[in-house]
Amino acid sequence: MPVVDVIDEKKYGRLLAKYRPGVIRTDAEHDRLAELLMKLALSRERTVEEERLIELLERLVDDYDERRMKGRMEAMQPLALLEHLMEEGGLKQVDLVDCFGSQSIVSAVMAGKRQINGEHARRLSRRFGLPLALFLR
Repeated sequence: MPVVDVIDEKKYGRLLAKYRPGVIRTDAEHDRLAELLMKLALSRERTVEEERLIELLERLVDDYDERRMKGRMEAMQPLALLEHLMEEGGLKQVDLVDCFGSQSIVSAVMAGKRQINGEHARRLSRRFGLPLALFLR
């Protein structure tokens, strides 16, 4: 069984009251909590309560980043999304042969000469862990 550090609920409550973390709805809230996260994470000596707050802040910031990125991805056309994913992942066309079946098909799709078909979209969806619909517009 993992060892769980005992939290002083009063100390943790004071930290929550001081920093007021919550579901992030704006870029300003994101920036404030991300800055706090960095400050706490870079601190050399942290209390158990601060560690718990760091864990909460990481989840809040990651959730907002994920929601913001999802909205951006939904606005992208499939080819632009694929180019973005390749750039972010440091991928080359040859890395996508398994999704398209051949280098020539990858090249044709990337050049805009051929559309991403249903099977390609299914494979890309699985590869990148994204909804199928993002590749089928």
